[in-house]
Amino acid sequence: MMESFFKTLKYEEVNLCEYETIVDVRMGVSRFIEKVYNQKRLHSALGLRPPDEYEEILRGENREEHRRELLTLCVQP
Repeated sequence: MMESFFKTLKYEEVNLCEYETIVDVRMGVSRFIEKVYNQKRLHSALGLRPPDEYEEILRGENREEHRRELLTLCVQP
């Protein structure tokens, strides 16, 4: 999963930007993770939902049902 994350970060953020300072890098990568990766980008391991949306579902009434769904998604070949 981490290799997939770093590949996505590299191709969708780092390779597309021209950073001038380390501060620019930190701000750009932080923005990408918080605004794009966690809020907009769909994740197949989460049933094609962004992580923030999936966590919100887990906090809801059907918490146990969604945990079972996540476990099922994780063990499928």
